[in-house]
Amino acid sequence: MARRCPRFGDRARYWFDSTLARGASALVGWMALLCLAVVVPASAVLVWSDPDAPVSLADRLAEVWRLTGETLRLGGATGTPLRVTMSVLLALVALLYVSTLVGLITTALTERLTALRRGRSTVLEQGHAVVLGWSEQVFTVVSELVAANANQQRAAVVVLADREKTAMEEALSTKVGPVGRTRLICRSGPVTDPAVLTLASPATAGVVLVLPHDEPDADAEVVKTLLALRAALAGEGTRPPVVAAVRDDRYLLAARLAAGPGGVVLESDTVTARLIVQAARRPGLSLVHHELLDFAGDEFYLITEPALAGRPFGDALLSYPTSSVVGMMRGDTPLLNPPPQTPVAPDDLLIVISRDDDTAWLDDCAELVEKAVMASGPSTPARPERVLLLGWNRRAPLMVEQLRRRVRPGSAVDVVADGGDVTVRQVSEADAHRGTDLALTLHHGDVSRPETLRRLDVHSYDSVIVLGRDPAPEQPPDAPDNRTLVTLLLLRQLEEATGRELPVVTELIDDRNRALAPVGPGADVIISGKLIGLLMAQISQNRHLAAVFEELFSADGTGVRLRPAADYVLPGCETSFATVVAAARCRGECAIGYRSHDASSTSPGYGVRINPPKAERRRWTVEDEVVVIGKD
Repeated sequence: MARRCPRFGDRARYWFDSTLARGASALVGWMALLCLAVVVPASAVLVWSDPDAPVSLADRLAEVWRLTGETLRLGGATGTPLRVTMSVLLALVALLYVSTLVGLITTALTERLTALRRGRSTVLEQGHAVVLGWSEQVFTVVSELVAANANQQRAAVVVLADREKTAMEEALSTKVGPVGRTRLICRSGPVTDPAVLTLASPATAGVVLVLPHDEPDADAEVVKTLLALRAALAGEGTRPPVVAAVRDDRYLLAARLAAGPGGVVLESDTVTARLIVQAARRPGLSLVHHELLDFAGDEFYLITEPALAGRPFGDALLSYPTSSVVGMMRGDTPLLNPPPQTPVAPDDLLIVISRDDDTAWLDDCAELVEKAVMASGPSTPARPERVLLLGWNRRAPLMVEQLRRRVRPGSAVDVVADGGDVTVRQVSEADAHRGTDLALTLHHGDVSRPETLRRLDVHSYDSVIVLGRDPAPEQPPDAPDNRTLVTLLLLRQLEEATGRELPVVTELIDDRNRALAPVGPGADVIISGKLIGLLMAQISQNRHLAAVFEELFSADGTGVRLRPAADYVLPGCETSFATVVAAARCRGECAIGYRSHDASSTSPGYGVRINPPKAERRRWTVEDEVVVIGKD
């Protein structure tokens, strides 16, 4: 078969491409030829069409050359060949100088802009907050820091992570929104490199927060980051407070040693397990926790009050019209809900819940108390509980342990998980659960299948906890939420079929999936990462609060509880909140708010009201609940 000869156009295109491949000199030559091919004919047209043009051909060609030279900045001098040559040479030197100068300036500006986009310049701030690492928690932490700095004139939050600066800025702008007066600064680089950490100026920071990322080796990365931070601050006179979080308690000691004496390291899995169990035992408690940890509402403060020194703690409960006293800080030890007769020492700090640190002011509220409507009967007795645990992950054994320590004798926990989950079998055989008051029963099945749930009498349980699996290494961090949403949808279908509401507590990974969860607006949905982010932001403003939260969320300590309002005031009576506080004091508790189920569908807090004024009056019903600080 005869070969087809290349066409002239193909050969010309190939020859042109080959010349361009020779480099910049060939490109300059082609550009010169192209310019001459346009400028020379156009100049000739201008000269020949000019009525005042010279008559002779030589003079007209000289005029064409002059126009061409002016257009291309080649001098355009006429005369002898030497004169023309020198004119062109000088023009080329000037063009080369200007072009080189412009190129150098452009290159320098480009490199500077590129460096700024890369986020490798050093931050020069004082008292700013430094956030190291990137995860879903970063949006919660930054949002809360912005809210905490809302009343400050100059505040800055610096985020340093191993991501592109522009990508971080875009993500924060989308999820955090307006930051008001706070300046949000992003820097890019590995947080385990001490030289990179200096970009965020941690030595002059007010606080440093270390976030665990979403990978399996997150805890080891946190420890390494803390060590890098210590190396970066070596030789500095003062070190900023450090707040970090690890998931596995095996890394807790190492992280605390790396953080130093002033550092606070949270054990995120344990805290999450405790709060899930607390919400499961008293539906609606997660809403209270969110209100207490969110800077948008009232939060914890430590204040001094010399006027109360020497008086019993019980007097302080009714001494603040717009704040709720919950305990005392004696040195570094929190005394939450101490006995009312405990005297307040001169150097004690009062632990209060207030709108701001300057809104706690003294005034006697005892005259607002109406003893006639205070309930005098015994508290509602606790009874054995039945808990259904749907699904299994690394936090599930911690939840079982929390239930074992908190529930009444005769209580039972039924676990439904895939039969291939080795961890479930290990827990069922653990000696820690033998001979205890908690009956643990295992059922093998896929909780995302309808037939599995239909075999269970889910309405016979006091609470249902829905957990997602731990994400596989190749899966995105929020992959477990997909299966959890399917399980919730099936439970919702059972509710609609029977007309009975299920007390469901759900753990989700991604806060964006909260809007997709087929549950009621006031249901207990715990976003584990967001919860830890809120807690870290609170502690970053006052590290002494770490001990307060440790006590509140501990398994055996004094914590947040929801009690029936009928235990404190007579149902159907209208009275002030001061009366509820006085009734709680008689029972050895600190009342800090209430939940009205009548308003749960319309209230922004789904009926939860924390730290109402003592003078606030309302009619209390049997469905209402009082939020107290106390023991089980």
